[in-house]
Amino acid sequence: MIKLSATVSVNGDRAPGDPELNRDQVWAGLLQKAQNALPFVPAMKKCETFDQGENWLRRDIEVFGNEKARERVTFIPKKTVRFDREEGSDIMGTIVNDILEDEQGNLSLRFSFELHLPGASAAEEEAYKQRMADAYAGAVKATLGAIRRAVKEKLLAA
Repeated sequence: MIKLSATVSVNGDRAPGDPELNRDQVWAGLLQKAQNALPFVPAMKKCETFDQGENWLRRDIEVFGNEKARERVTFIPKKTVRFDREEGSDIMGTIVNDILEDEQGNLSLRFSFELHLPGASAAEEEAYKQRMADAYAGAVKATLGAIRRAVKEKLLAA
């Protein structure tokens, strides 16, 4: 089992002139990302939602190195988006996006990954973890950057 977690301050690293994001904006961005991750995840090549209901959806994706998978995405409103790999990939597991808030009201976005490579040795899993650690941390920053751009372009409420 490969476990990774990356947490980034939502507003701590923003550039001058960038809008400060609130929980509603981050949540709206995460919902958009669940529907179509292409603007949010540079390594994603395909993201097609094919079924959805209240607080869930299912989608087909293609990511890193032509890896294809089907995912069920579930939502805990304004708090958590959970992506569970259902089929089609050699890499199975769960990815969770959490909106966190400290006592001072500062928001953070945490991406946690628990992935399993069936048939892989511990050394192979560790090598995969090392290769993917930077990409996953970059995905958190890319997601916040895309949300911020959407707010600036008035695609999400300011």
